[in-house]
Amino acid sequence: MKTALDQIGGEDRLHALVTAFYDRMETDPEAYPLLRLHFRGHGMAHTRQAQMEFLSGFLGGRAYYRERNGHMDLREIHAHVPIRQADAELWLKTFDAALADCGMEGPAVEKLRATLRRAAHMLVNDLPDWREPTS
Repeated sequence: MKTALDQIGGEDRLHALVTAFYDRMETDPEAYPLLRLHFRGHGMAHTRQAQMEFLSGFLGGRAYYRERNGHMDLREIHAHVPIRQADAELWLKTFDAALADCGMEGPAVEKLRATLRRAAHMLVNDLPDWREPTS
C-alpha cells in the first residue's frame, strides 16, 4: 500500500510544496501574520527544514522529525505559539495556495487538506498574543 507521501509524489514533491509554502509566507503581505509567528523561533531556514521533516513522517514517509526530536506531538511543537482561529485559517489558505502553485490536486491532496484542517484547528489556543500591542 502506498503511503500518503507516495501518493502526493514523494519527498521531492513534498520539498517543492514546503518551499512554495514558505516562499509565500515570506513574500505575500497577506501571510505576514504567519511570518510574524516565526520571529521568536529559530529562523525560517530551520522552520522550512523542520516542516519538511515533520510532514514526511506525518504522511507515512521517513519520520525525520521524530528521529531528530524524539516525538511528533504538534501541540508540544507549537506550545509556545499564540495561534488564533484567524491564524489557522490563514495557514490553511496559504498552504492551499502552495498546493496550487505546485499543481497538486486529486484525492490524496484532498485527504491531506482535510487532515491539515483538523490539525490546524486543534492548535488554536488562548496563549497571550505577543503580536498584539498592550496598553
